[in-house]
Amino acid sequence: MVQQSEFPVLETERLTLREINKSDASSIFKYLSDPEVMKYYGLEPFESLQDALDEISWYQTIFNEQTGIRWGISLKGTDKIIGSCGFLNTVSNHYRTDIGFELSKDFWGQGIGSEAIIAIIQYAFENTNIQRIQALVEPLNIASQKMVEKAGFLQEGLLRKYEYTCAKFDDLYMYGLLKEDYGKNRSKTLI
Repeated sequence: MVQQSEFPVLETERLTLREINKSDASSIFKYLSDPEVMKYYGLEPFESLQDALDEISWYQTIFNEQTGIRWGISLKGTDKIIGSCGFLNTVSNHYRTDIGFELSKDFWGQGIGSEAIIAIIQYAFENTNIQRIQALVEPLNIASQKMVEKAGFLQEGLLRKYEYTCAKFDDLYMYGLLKEDYGKNRSKTLI
């Protein structure tokens, strides 16, 4: 992924996607301590503000090491982070990356997650050399499956016992979106 020296700020009709910093720790802690939000996140619900600060530190590390980027999601006109989305596990020599996202339960069902991931997909395909974006989604996480499908991802198969998180093995559906498919489907996915 071509890395910029400055963190890119993205805007959509309703959202601002920006860099997350330490001053956002209490907002992040609020939603990442919610068991419902964390149900499919692959981590236990956060127990302290330090957990949120550690997460923010990880966001900064993946950006600096060019292995990913994580945007904070805020409603336009506010600065409060209500979720995050971005890319991780970027493999530059294979031109691929994984997408991830989560949103405060207070904002579920409003299309905010879809609006955010469509913006970052557009950023990746139009501003970097990424050719493939993949999403790993637990079979019971129907909402995330619908969101990535709406964004144009195709389900490619089931990875059995692919991850060991929270003291259990998780099966994950592999979804993929290719740059050439994005170009064909762009008009269908834009909100």
